[in-house]
Amino acid sequence: MISAFTHIARLIRAAFVFAREGVFGSVDPSLVPPPGQLALKLARLVERRGVKHGPRISRALTRMGPAYLKLGQFLATRPDVVGVIMARDLESLQDRLPPFPQDEAEAAIATSLERPLKDVFVSFGPPVAAASIAQVHRGEVLHAGIRKSVAVKVLRPNVATRFRRDLSDFFFVAHKAEAYSAEARRLRLIEVINTMSRSVAMEMDLRLEAAALSEMAENTQGDPDFRVPSVDWDRTTHNVLTMEWIDGIALNDHKRLAESQVDLPDLGRKVIQSFLRHALRDGFFHADMHPGNLFLDDAGRLVAVDFGIMGRLGMKERRFLAEILLGFITRDYRRVAEVHFEAGYVPAHHSVENFAQAIRAIGEPIHNRTAEEISMARLLTLLLEVTGLFDMTTRPELILLQKTMVVVEGVARGFDPRLDIWKVADPVVREWIERNLGPIGRVQGALAGTGDIARVLMRMPEIAERSVKVLEQLETMTREGIRLSPESIAAMGRSEGRKNRWRTVALWIIAATFIGILIAVRNL
Repeated sequence: MISAFTHIARLIRAAFVFAREGVFGSVDPSLVPPPGQLALKLARLVERRGVKHGPRISRALTRMGPAYLKLGQFLATRPDVVGVIMARDLESLQDRLPPFPQDEAEAAIATSLERPLKDVFVSFGPPVAAASIAQVHRGEVLHAGIRKSVAVKVLRPNVATRFRRDLSDFFFVAHKAEAYSAEARRLRLIEVINTMSRSVAMEMDLRLEAAALSEMAENTQGDPDFRVPSVDWDRTTHNVLTMEWIDGIALNDHKRLAESQVDLPDLGRKVIQSFLRHALRDGFFHADMHPGNLFLDDAGRLVAVDFGIMGRLGMKERRFLAEILLGFITRDYRRVAEVHFEAGYVPAHHSVENFAQAIRAIGEPIHNRTAEEISMARLLTLLLEVTGLFDMTTRPELILLQKTMVVVEGVARGFDPRLDIWKVADPVVREWIERNLGPIGRVQGALAGTGDIARVLMRMPEIAERSVKVLEQLETMTREGIRLSPESIAAMGRSEGRKNRWRTVALWIIAATFIGILIAVRNL
């Protein structure tokens, strides 16, 4: 109970900061139940005046600390959870914080590498970028007697403790929401926070980011238009990541791109094709491909940095993506609907015909537009909105793919507003479809299926033995009935008592919140 009150106290403080900065003004009231709409109106009474919503959100999340800043970035990828308006506001949120002192960074690196800094780096400069989890310094190392520039990423001191505390508050909210809201259960809020928690845990172990760099380097070693920095494993630990320094032109540096006379339409093509190749071919893609994380090197290749957020797609998801894109291109809406049911994304009690009708409402307007007006990301966005009407369980990996595609398309069309997304994507998508859905892919799928059947047959004796035990237990329960021990009955009573106490506590919290808001209004 003490833990619950601690969560509630911290959440009330967070709610007041959000209300004060006007965050709730960005929430679509139609997405909130009536009691929540009243709370939104009360929250608007304490917000600051004369400031646009975007900066308000950024300032509130920054004030609440690194975990809230990361939550905002994560929820920008989940318009199904926070609504389209809020998600768009969060897209502009920059993960930037003041750097921590140079001496703290040097001490952390020396401790982590278990060597004096001067024995590791020939030179070590001040921070060049600082975010919620880590900051980056430029240094130099000796390699075969030659000085080489490196980027050194080091974790913020005590960042893990702060994240654990705030993540526990997020889990508290998610559990309570799913306990009382069917919509929260459909959106799988606990899984949303779990996904964020796993993502943050991976970001806070820089060895895992180095591993992501290494894996993508292997996947893309034959790609003509894309590469990643090399990792210096001898100077990489849990808290420190050392990698090749990239001297290319950042894709958000439009002045240098213009001065270098870069072929901008071709650059847009490289961005789109690289992303689709990684998503479809490899099932492993960079999920934060904004222009600040992309560079153009002297050889004309894209170089990606900051591999803290990565996306994965299994073969099932890749087949799903390829088949729905092909279905929309050929106007086979029935097939698009069937793919959703075959993948188990839409419950079987819904009608395939009705779902195909909803899909047609998305697809037909596409064929009345010119190629450069068609957005693949927008198509997937509309598709995910429609699937919500048919109780489609949220698929975090598809949401992340869709959101990354929005960013990638935006980057590419920033270089070529008339970009034909379908023409550019066609070689990559067609190659994957022919390789995996064509005759060769079907043979490989059949061979894989044979292997699965063989593994099941090998386990048949074990499965049969378990089945006999289950049948015997069912027979006993049918003959003698289900018996509850006194301990079980007592536990059920305690559980019901806790529910009643929680309802009382919730009422007092709501009352206290309203009183706090009224006091704040009086002090304005």
